[in-house]
Amino acid sequence: MPLRRNSRLLTLTGMLAVCLLGSSATGHGQNKKLTTAEAKDHIGEKATVCGSVASTRYAATTRGKPTFLNLDKPYPSQVFTVLIWGENRAKFGPPEDQYRGKQICVTGTITEYRKAPEIVVSDPQSIEVQK
Repeated sequence: MPLRRNSRLLTLTGMLAVCLLGSSATGHGQNKKLTTAEAKDHIGEKATVCGSVASTRYAATTRGKPTFLNLDKPYPSQVFTVLIWGENRAKFGPPEDQYRGKQICVTGTITEYRKAPEIVVSDPQSIEVQK
C-alpha cells in the first residue's frame, strides 16, 4: 500500500509541475503587451503599452510640474498618456524632446485620469524606444 500512495503523490506532483510550467510558458504572470486602444480595458493591471508619441507637454508652471507624452493622437484627443512628475523629470533628460515622434513601449500599472488610460513612470527603464 505505501507504494501506491507514493506513486499517487508523484503523479500529483508531476501534474502540478506541468501546470505551473505550462502557465509560465504561456505568459501568465508576465506583463501583458497592449495597444493604446486596448489599455482602457485593463485599468488597474500592470502591462506594457505601445504607441507613437503624437504630442508632448511639459507643464512647468502646473503643480507637480508634470510632463505628458500623449500616444497615438495629440492632446486633447490622446488615446493614452504617459505621465512623468517633475520630481523624476531629470532622470529622463528633457522627455518632451527625448520621446517626441518616437514609437515607445511603457511598462507600469494602468490607471485612469478623466476617463483616459495612463501610466505614471518614475524610472526611464519603464520606457523603451522601439527601433
